[in-house]
Amino acid sequence: MQITSFRKWIAVGAVSLALGACVPTFQNHGYIPPQEDLDALTVGIDTRSSVEESVGPPSSGGVLNDGGYYYVRSRVRTFGPSAPKEIERQILAISFDSAGVVSNIERFGLEDGQVIPLARRVTSTAVSNKSFLRQLIGNIGRVGTGGL
Repeated sequence: MQITSFRKWIAVGAVSLALGACVPTFQNHGYIPPQEDLDALTVGIDTRSSVEESVGPPSSGGVLNDGGYYYVRSRVRTFGPSAPKEIERQILAISFDSAGVVSNIERFGLEDGQVIPLARRVTSTAVSNKSFLRQLIGNIGRVGTGGL
């Protein structure tokens, strides 16, 4: 009787450990300034330097010199052996005019994103499947008088 009771406790313990391993884990990445700091910014008055002083440096900036500031925050959930899934994304975009003054402040979420399919283009080369030595020897007869 004691052996079957012991086996039941081992089975309950194993099931508890298995269920505990399936608890989702969350990872937070990035930074979005708090709303109080954003309320202190004024469109048409604040500049790039005052934005950095008020809310901090951006996660990334625009490609061009007049590009905006982008603050990005995301939350990723991993559940057991399944692939990680992004469950939340916020993007704060601060645009500047040509003089470096704030022209717009926008927020975007995960629902605003679009999936962009990547096209895989491969450029074919004129080099066939030859070894380096064979290519080198093959070019000996192709040298003209203009190349000397």
